[in-house]
Amino acid sequence: MEAFDSVPPQWIESATHAREFCCPNCRASSREAQQVWLNRRSPVMTEDYRRKWQEFYQCQCGCVWWAWSNDRPPSDLVKREPPTIDE
Repeated sequence: MEAFDSVPPQWIESATHAREFCCPNCRASSREAQQVWLNRRSPVMTEDYRRKWQEFYQCQCGCVWWAWSNDRPPSDLVKREPPTIDE
């Protein structure tokens, strides 16, 4: 199963909407998921005309959850520029 397959996997049928971007059962992050599937076929438009989609995760605890892509927190893997100090 690939995260970008066009056909949804069967395991998403029991998914619960997570209010925070983590497993609602054990609070594990999305990075700890055993399987991931992104529903890129049915995007939703936001008020500012940006697309968002459902991201489905199967956690190691067995819980299957989903959240909106725009609710995902910023990655700590992205290199950020250090703040500048104005003198």
